[in-house]
Amino acid sequence: MNTTKKEYFMNNFKKIGLTALAGSLVALGSAVAGEMSVSGGINTTLKFGKGTGNNNTSRGFGTDRDVTFSGGGELDNGTTFSMSTTLLDNYELSGSTTTITTPSLGTFSMGASTGSVSYMYDEEVPQAYEQVSDGKQTMANQVGNFMDNNYIMYSAPALDLGGASVQAHVAYSPQASDNSVNDGGLPTYSTTYGSGKEAGVTISYEGFKAGVYGATRNNVTAVAAGSDAVADEFNGAWYINGSFGPVSIGYTESYMDAGLTGSAEATTSAKAERTAAGLFEGEQMSIAFNVNDNLSISYTTSEETYDGQDDAKTAVTTDDDVTETIDAIQVAYSMGGMSIKAYNMEVTNPDQDDNAADTSVTEIALGFAF
Repeated sequence: MNTTKKEYFMNNFKKIGLTALAGSLVALGSAVAGEMSVSGGINTTLKFGKGTGNNNTSRGFGTDRDVTFSGGGELDNGTTFSMSTTLLDNYELSGSTTTITTPSLGTFSMGASTGSVSYMYDEEVPQAYEQVSDGKQTMANQVGNFMDNNYIMYSAPALDLGGASVQAHVAYSPQASDNSVNDGGLPTYSTTYGSGKEAGVTISYEGFKAGVYGATRNNVTAVAAGSDAVADEFNGAWYINGSFGPVSIGYTESYMDAGLTGSAEATTSAKAERTAAGLFEGEQMSIAFNVNDNLSISYTTSEETYDGQDDAKTAVTTDDDVTETIDAIQVAYSMGGMSIKAYNMEVTNPDQDDNAADTSVTEIALGFAF
């Protein structure tokens, strides 16, 4: 094709595309006047911990004041749009989400510092107060968190299958480096990570709910010097929860393979997810009891194991496996906009380190919502 014909073809192609886009925008209709609202919360916490021999390792008061601005509206055809932005004490952005919900095609979401599909699947067991990762960072809480920023998520309409509700969620990030971007900016180019993809499916039936989730991220860096081969990262999780009157029980498993090569780390060293060569596997079990409309209690146990492998085709399991365990007891009492909540978490082999001292962390929180 000569240059003149090519330019003629491209110009007409652009005109067709712009005409179709304009027609779609007209079909959406005009927006009805929207609304804005402000909500927030105030929390004051007393937090302290103990190490080996019941020696105090930390103690102090903390404050947390968050303000959320929400707004939205509706188009003539029933499509709704909304936004939510939460600011921290120092007015830094905690999270911001834009959501467009169509009458029949599902929901589209975009955001920064909010997470996408993974937030609906990680550590999905019943708790009276916080996930166990609040007291001690866990691998389960980090599954798929490279999709926290610079993403677009699609949630399909829920389907009714024999009385069960089934819903799928998918998301894509062209730059899955977890860099927060705002005000129309672009994330900093990463020489380590490329695009990311994730998907999850939930099934709800009467008092039961189950979900399965998977996420993958392109590793740009070669697995070894002088090699063109790369190994992509994979994270996954699944859970099942059930409610029986005032009692709820749940079980979940998590998995993380950063796609890294190298020797297995010593059992006496702390392991860092996504930098340690090896696999991480975890499970959590929990039971919660609603004593009444105001008071609830829960118990959660978590086990996360570092599996020492070199992630090569010839990889074999070594004797370098170390398991971190967390046992958490929680209680929560609410009265209108006021709440009093507390937890105690006991941690053994923190960060999968056999030599690390067992720790304990306790938090008592007084909160007000407005």
